Amino acid sequence: MNAHFPVATTCAAIQVTDMTVAYDDKPVLWDVDLDAPPGILMAVIGPNGAGKTTLIKAILGLVPMTAGQVLIHGQPYHAQRQRVGYVPQRGSVDWDFPTSVLDVVMMGRYGKLGWFRRPGKTDRQLAIQALEQVGMAEYAQRQISQLSGGQQQRVFLARALVQDADVYFMDEPFQGVDAMTERAIVDLLKSLRSAGKTVVVVHHDLQTVSEYFDWVTLLNVRCVASGPVSRIFTDENLRKTYGGRIAFVGRAESIEPMPGRISAPSPVIGA
Repeated sequence: MNAHFPVATTCAAIQVTDMTVAYDDKPVLWDVDLDAPPGILMAVIGPNGAGKTTLIKAILGLVPMTAGQVLIHGQPYHAQRQRVGYVPQRGSVDWDFPTSVLDVVMMGRYGKLGWFRRPGKTDRQLAIQALEQVGMAEYAQRQISQLSGGQQQRVFLARALVQDADVYFMDEPFQGVDAMTERAIVDLLKSLRSAGKTVVVVHHDLQTVSEYFDWVTLLNVRCVASGPVSRIFTDENLRKTYGGRIAFVGRAESIEPMPGRISAPSPVIGA
């Protein structure tokens, strides 16, 4: 079990209050409250359709909220945009776009520069250093379409690194990568946490939650529980999240998960 705990602070890195997101009057997230202190590595887990990706996109303002409030280090996201890094799901990106690995990573500098300033020598050097951190420096001039899935994921991580953010959101960064890349990503995430960054990861592998993360949020439309892994990642909370007993190596109960979503009343759009 990971024993890392953040230093006590009066200001949450991420504070979500009463968040509701609905599509066609159907709630995808319902009345979600979430506080994440600085300096943690947090997994967001839950069944398919639980709203994990929607949670991140709503925090980032990429999908509209029906109700609720999001604060990043005590201020609205739009005022803290430069302090936030985002790694989307690899499958949501057009990897056939004709650009080089280095150019993709340099895009991470635009938040600091603004769209009308061209990256300079310092920005280029930072991009190369980020590629070195993820083991991709030798591919700097390669077209992104020529990379494997794991290599593409490393490039997106490098792009997030050059943002020099305080809070990172990563949507399924381990999806479709080999064991070596997964270990490299875990080491990188832990180094970000050691530097005082807050890292939120949408994750699906329950068997690695305790090994990789120190905090966890269990989500199924509602927030079932959130906090330190040692306190929150329990059989009871997992049953509440997944709708029944679940298959989990090392736990007493091991049967197939039961599908299900936590029901919520239909919200009034615009309320």
